[in-house]
Amino acid sequence: MSGDPSAPPFPSARLWLGAGACEIALLLGYFLLPLHRLGPQHSALAVVLLVGALGVLALLILRQIHAVLLERPGAHPGLVIPLLMCSSVLVFSAAYFVLAHYPGEITGLATRVDALYFTLVTLATVGYGDITPIGQAARVVTLLQILYNFVFLTAAATALTHRIRSGIGTRGRRYR
Repeated sequence: MSGDPSAPPFPSARLWLGAGACEIALLLGYFLLPLHRLGPQHSALAVVLLVGALGVLALLILRQIHAVLLERPGAHPGLVIPLLMCSSVLVFSAAYFVLAHYPGEITGLATRVDALYFTLVTLATVGYGDITPIGQAARVVTLLQILYNFVFLTAAATALTHRIRSGIGTRGRRYR
């Protein structure tokens, strides 16, 4: 790993606290935002918000992957990538929760916890079958999540693993 040898190898406690505070704020936002207002009467707005949020997250993930590949000093992908991955999960969870208010779209999903559960089950490719996307919009969002997981989250996890391995290798050489 190249960069400034005097730079600390890991983010400071302040950065960790900031990342933790951001994640708590995102989680609180997920549970407190009035997502039920994006029901069938506002479907165009719901689509724009979903695509916009995923687009912004995808660009930020790609930026972090780029920073890892260039071994950019001062980048903190160990903090930012997990935060972006969690944000992606929350965006899909919000989309499923909104879709649950559309008649005939999703069976078995009634609460935000259900939506979060379904998102994580889909991400993990487990598929218990207790929540089922039966409408076309729900199936499109599920397909979008699967593709998003394959492309962006897999690439982000790979970049993060690369960064961690590089950091461990650098630390090991430094202390020999």
